[in-house]
Amino acid sequence: MTEIITSNNEREERYPIRTVSSLTGIQTVTLRAWERRYKLIQPIRTTTGHRLYSREDVEKIRKAAGLLEKGINISHAVQILNNPDFSDPANSDLSATWILFQQQILDATSCFDEKKLEEIYQRALSVYPIATVIRKLIIPVLEALGNKWDKTTSGIACEHFFSVFLRNKLGARFHHRSHNNTGPKLICACLPGEHHEVGLLLFSLAADEANYRQILLGADMPIPHLAEAAIKSSAEAIILSGKCTTDLSLITRLIKNLIASTIIPVFIGGDVSINFESEMKSAGAIFLGNDIQNGILILNEKLKTRPAKIRYGN
Repeated sequence: MTEIITSNNEREERYPIRTVSSLTGIQTVTLRAWERRYKLIQPIRTTTGHRLYSREDVEKIRKAAGLLEKGINISHAVQILNNPDFSDPANSDLSATWILFQQQILDATSCFDEKKLEEIYQRALSVYPIATVIRKLIIPVLEALGNKWDKTTSGIACEHFFSVFLRNKLGARFHHRSHNNTGPKLICACLPGEHHEVGLLLFSLAADEANYRQILLGADMPIPHLAEAAIKSSAEAIILSGKCTTDLSLITRLIKNLIASTIIPVFIGGDVSINFESEMKSAGAIFLGNDIQNGILILNEKLKTRPAKIRYGN
């Protein structure tokens, strides 16, 4: 935090962009775009050119993020915030926008049309932040594909096609994260036999927004190797994720052995934590479930970190 002396010799709190990003959950690159392109806020500049934001700026950013969560695009949100009489968001039924996006994605996936898929994905991102796109578009599409994968002859292939596309997109975004986080370090991995890492990537992106540092080990990770990896990396928690397991007794035993061999907490998330909650808890793992937002809040509480405003999940 930085203090500015006003003309009345009063001290006014001003925040650098990284702090504002942490307070609001909006990435710094998005904050700059909202300033340059949409004139949402106009922070003052230091002599060295660094942006400083007031409390009013932070509150306005939070309100804009809330409107985007409702499906309102940023240009409309700016008009609403600058002129409250312009439109009442409570009366704006924009769910049709997301339904259309979802159907277009499903249509492109059913035709294995990667070019069309890319076009729709980028169109959504050009209007809404990644957090909203994940919650309103990606997760519903994944659920729709999962519900019908065994009902059509090409259902499994469609699900794999979209999963690969998504893994590449989310993986690239995770790879190009800022690396400036200062929170606890996590080891994140899929359970043995789990080859679908999209859920883990979605959680990792949310954890990155919440200021966690991460070591992402990906799919089908042998559990016995995690304790040593945690020691060598100075990790403060281990996150395991999976949709299902073919050998519950083996996985439970391996998790129990892992917990006995490390002093840091072990968390379990994904559908496996829902379907086999009692077994995972009996092994000593901390339940995260498959709601990403709630999972981050549990992580914050158990690791005693400052709660962050996360907009992933339901």
